[in-house]
Amino acid sequence: MKVLITGSVGFIGYHLSKKLLDKNIQVIGIDNINNYYDPKVKIKRNLLLKKYSNYKFYKLDINKFKNLEKIYKKYKFQTVIHLAAQAGVRYSITNPFAYIKANLDGFYNILHLSKKYKVKHLIYASSSSVYGDQKKQPISTNANTNNPQSLYAATKKSNEILVESYSQMYKLNATGLRFFTNYGNFGRPDMSIYKFTQNILKNKKIELFNNGNHKRDFTHISDSVEIIFRIIKKRFKTSDHKIFNIESGRKVNLKHVVKLIEKIRNNKAKVKNMGLQKGDVKETHANIKETISLTKYKPQKNIESGVKDFVNWYKKFTKDI
Repeated sequence: MKVLITGSVGFIGYHLSKKLLDKNIQVIGIDNINNYYDPKVKIKRNLLLKKYSNYKFYKLDINKFKNLEKIYKKYKFQTVIHLAAQAGVRYSITNPFAYIKANLDGFYNILHLSKKYKVKHLIYASSSSVYGDQKKQPISTNANTNNPQSLYAATKKSNEILVESYSQMYKLNATGLRFFTNYGNFGRPDMSIYKFTQNILKNKKIELFNNGNHKRDFTHISDSVEIIFRIIKKRFKTSDHKIFNIESGRKVNLKHVVKLIEKIRNNKAKVKNMGLQKGDVKETHANIKETISLTKYKPQKNIESGVKDFVNWYKKFTKDI
């Protein structure tokens, strides 16, 4: 099996690539290695992936249609896993055009080429952000998604609609993954657990939006990757469009995460309480019954051991780069 992973040196892309490579699956990785966050993290991930003989990497922006098509022509992929996107709710407020370019124009290139070259299974990253501010928790995949709270969420909702149209018109087999808050080793430096750990270790202030009263369905990357791997195997022979929540099914208060890091490091955090940021939702908590039913897998990693593993990894990582 030849698998294309876009965003292969992003956080989820790296861990999924490694999982497939360890299973002796050939992975073709694409990433533009932009500077949305420190490129050193992506470069380090890529160096680790390049140690595998069954990994081939192309530094490429998904907006470069002709170059992208050459790769589709060359490898004749059975499975395409599209993870490349402009991430971040808050960044979409100040840099909206980056989201239109990557999440709409770039996304359509992947969708069109996957149809044209008869990809058997297109898997793409959506987001829990499409749910907006839901009163009923936990959130199931049939919840209303017509009220996005940010441009980022709107682009992800648009992706789902585009794929649904292609599935209906061309019998494209596709799976959307609504990711909740992923964390873990080699995580994104713009995410809360990474920033909290970094600043607490450096004795700098951390910013707690909504005064730290946010609740998030923190999902360890090892669980997310195992779920995706099982979806790849289970959904390969279908010809429809399904969407699944990718999450732990357990909500955690942000203040609790801070306390865990403080305890692990024996260091009190300096906290700057902030108001509710535009585009943020107060709570995310997913219903995972459909996901468990398909994959026969229930997320294993709890927040206590996950945060401890991350803090220990971060200390080592900052020494290595």
